[in-house]
Amino acid sequence: MATAHGTVDSPLAAEEVFRRVSDFSTTEQWDPGVVEADRLSADHEAIELGAKFRVVAAFMKTKSELIYEITEFTPGKRVVLRGENATVVSVDEITVEPHGDGSRLNYHADLTLKGPLRLMDPLLGVAFDGIAKKALAGLTTYLSA
Repeated sequence: MATAHGTVDSPLAAEEVFRRVSDFSTTEQWDPGVVEADRLSADHEAIELGAKFRVVAAFMKTKSELIYEITEFTPGKRVVLRGENATVVSVDEITVEPHGDGSRLNYHADLTLKGPLRLMDPLLGVAFDGIAKKALAGLTTYLSA
């Protein structure tokens, strides 16, 4: 399993930060590794438990589509999304809280390879660290105004 975590401070109110990041169709706007992202859950007009998203990430010259679902949701404070495809499971936990005149976002992600690919987990950790750093830098910019 590869794990990444980071903190982003934003001048925006916690409610606005949570609104922006809990809607995973926005990942294309802040994660440079994501080339497409959209909502799949027409039955969920609000961002809520059960809402689904399609995220296409570019990794090592290939594209990988993951279907994410919100599995835990505390409005305005915490969201957990689980993404999966044939080769990988990703669990992303995002919490947001007021901090100073703005807010603080904490991001934690676990990426687990499936089946025989699990033998590659040590290498995945090295690659995932670089990807996560770029995503956190993108989040910092996205949440700066």
